[in-house]
Amino acid sequence: MSSLKQLYQDTITPSMIKEFSYSSPFQVPRLQKIILNMGVSEPQDPRARKQVVQNIAEQFAVISGQKAQITTAHKAIANFKLRAGDPLGVMVTLRGERMWDFFEKLIAIALPRVKDFRGVSRTAFDGQGNYSMGLEEQIMFPEIDYDAIERVRSLQAVFVTTAQSDKESFRLLELFGVPFAKIQDR
Repeated sequence: MSSLKQLYQDTITPSMIKEFSYSSPFQVPRLQKIILNMGVSEPQDPRARKQVVQNIAEQFAVISGQKAQITTAHKAIANFKLRAGDPLGVMVTLRGERMWDFFEKLIAIALPRVKDFRGVSRTAFDGQGNYSMGLEEQIMFPEIDYDAIERVRSLQAVFVTTAQSDKESFRLLELFGVPFAKIQDR
C-alpha cells in the first residue's frame, strides 16, 4: 500500500473528522482520480504532429505507469489547418494504486526538482472541490530521458476529489503535503 494512502487512512481522516465535524468517516473527502493532460499545437503538418504526439504518449506512459490516450480533433477548422481526427494531445486518467504512486512521486520527487519553486497556486480550485495544477516542464520527472524529448512542454494535472467545497479540498491536499505557495503580506 502507498504511504500516502496509509497517511490518509491513519492521519488525515481522523484530523478532518475533528476539523470539519463529520459524523462518519465516509463523509471525509478523498482523492478519486488524477488526470494528466498535455496539448500539442505544433507542428502544423499532421504527420509530424502525429510523431510528436506519439513521443509524448510514450513519455506519459513512463511518468504515469499507464498507457496514455491520444486526443483528436472532433471538427475540422481551416484557420488552424486542422482536420477531424488529427491528433491534438495526450491524456491519462489515474485511479487506484497508480494514482497514489504518481501523487507520491509528484510531491516527494518532481516538485522539489523545480528550479526556484515557491509552491503551487492556492487559487486553482474550481468551486466543486477539484484542483488543477500546471506543471511547466515534463523533465521534472526523473524517468524522462532528456535526450529523448524534442522540446520541453508543460502539462496539466487535475486532482478530482469528493470534497463538497474548495475549503475542504484545500485542507485535504494540504494534509497530503502538497506544497502550496505562502500567502504574501501586502
